[in-house]
Amino acid sequence: MRFKYVLSEVAVGLWRNVTMTIAMIITMTVSLTLLGASVLLFLQVDRMREVYYQDVEVSIFLKKAEVTEEQKALIESELNADPLVEPGGVTFETQEEAYKNFSEIFASAPELVQLTRPESLPESFRVKLKDPSTFKEFEAKYNKYVGTGGIERILDQASLVEKVFTVLGSLQKLALIIAMVQGIAALMLVINTIQIAAYSKRREVAVMKLVGASNWFIQAPFVLEAVAAGLIGAVLAYGTLVLAKVYVFDGALEPLTSVLTPIPWTNVNLMLPLLAGAATVVSSLTGWIALRFYIRV
Repeated sequence: MRFKYVLSEVAVGLWRNVTMTIAMIITMTVSLTLLGASVLLFLQVDRMREVYYQDVEVSIFLKKAEVTEEQKALIESELNADPLVEPGGVTFETQEEAYKNFSEIFASAPELVQLTRPESLPESFRVKLKDPSTFKEFEAKYNKYVGTGGIERILDQASLVEKVFTVLGSLQKLALIIAMVQGIAALMLVINTIQIAAYSKRREVAVMKLVGASNWFIQAPFVLEAVAAGLIGAVLAYGTLVLAKVYVFDGALEPLTSVLTPIPWTNVNLMLPLLAGAATVVSSLTGWIALRFYIRV
């Protein structure tokens, strides 16, 4: 009977302050959406780093029209015998193959492809290291060929990839900061809503105190109002993330899947219990603190 009374009071309270309730739900939705997006971004960056580092290579560009066949053979034999290099991880790329890859990469810019000629691109060795972190040691061994030995330069793809992940890491932090700011705004709105709700029922609260009702029984409807708004916000935030995956990442950004690894549904679905749990804990604690230190019912 008590439980049914508490639930009915929650429903009445939410409807009595419907504008404040809607504002609280919207604020919670925005905050939780940003929180979910920052968590998804964090998981996705880690996934992308794992995928990219599996395929990262070292590019050894040869001097155009200056490198001899003997120099190519010497470099290739030393690479194949190098303990730092993964077995079978050495690939020679001709100018024609380099031009073909260039055409595929810049297919969206046909003017650039037309202006480029195969002979303007250098031949190169694509080398896959057993451990990408040993690049400095690898580079030191082959610097002797740079210049007069037929090598133009040695490029570590891992350093280029790391620059991209540095930018993505900054976006992670930015999304988390925005989510925290929105979260503080949501907490202030929850506290304000509970204050208004408690004030509007001050006579009922006084009567309950006189008849010996416990603090838990008096406070429960107010706390559950905040929890209900938080859970609704969590569901709406999850729905927003689902729509973003379907219509943005799997829709508008689908052509970029070769660069941006797809977001797995398991990560998106993980956001529902995560956001619901966060909303429940934060809303209940905020509601209890508001009643304990501000309203003192």
